[in-house]
Amino acid sequence: MTISIQPVPIAGVEDCWNRIGVVGDQSCEKLERHVHCRNCDVYAGAAQRNLQRLVGDDYKKDWAEHFRQAATDTQTLDASCLVFRIGREWLSLPTRLFVAVAPQARPHRLPHRATAGLIGIVNVGGTLYPCMSLAALLGVDDSEGEAATHRHTFARLLLIQWEGQSYALPVADLHGIMRYASATVQAPAATINKGLSRFLSGVISHQDMHIGMLDATLIGYQLARTLR
Repeated sequence: MTISIQPVPIAGVEDCWNRIGVVGDQSCEKLERHVHCRNCDVYAGAAQRNLQRLVGDDYKKDWAEHFRQAATDTQTLDASCLVFRIGREWLSLPTRLFVAVAPQARPHRLPHRATAGLIGIVNVGGTLYPCMSLAALLGVDDSEGEAATHRHTFARLLLIQWEGQSYALPVADLHGIMRYASATVQAPAATINKGLSRFLSGVISHQDMHIGMLDATLIGYQLARTLR
């Protein structure tokens, strides 16, 4: 038995997150600023009203019945990653590496530095970060690929930290944080280009995406090496 508790509709808005938000066609103009509906005041207001709604007499009975049911999913979601797109490739890194997600910013090139992978220096909130190209490091063509139909594209800067050094990584699209079961990780396909495959520790499937899991140690080492 599945119990569904729907947020109380807001006058004039109803459940916009299901129509034009992340669950709908993602055409809401507020997504550019908030990234996800859960960061929007409209969604927060609906959640607040949902918590304040009157509870029916059968509420406790229904939930007791729900938790008496045997678990049907034996796979534990024991890991998490941040999923993003470069070119046509959906990739991920462990969540623990990330400091923040920031809007795109124009990097300033460094004089006398022509190292492949180092784009320049970018200012994010008054702090300077070396801006690195994962596309160049992985051998991925970042001019390819486009958002799926009816999907809002979130080009962003991903701020990560590896062994005390911070980096800014521009990505073409951001899917967000995803939890997954380590037991479901599969070996990379033989058809993946060799430049990328050597940085992959596995592949996970989610909806219509096959997501390459980047090896955090190899990526961190390569970023540090490029910055020298």
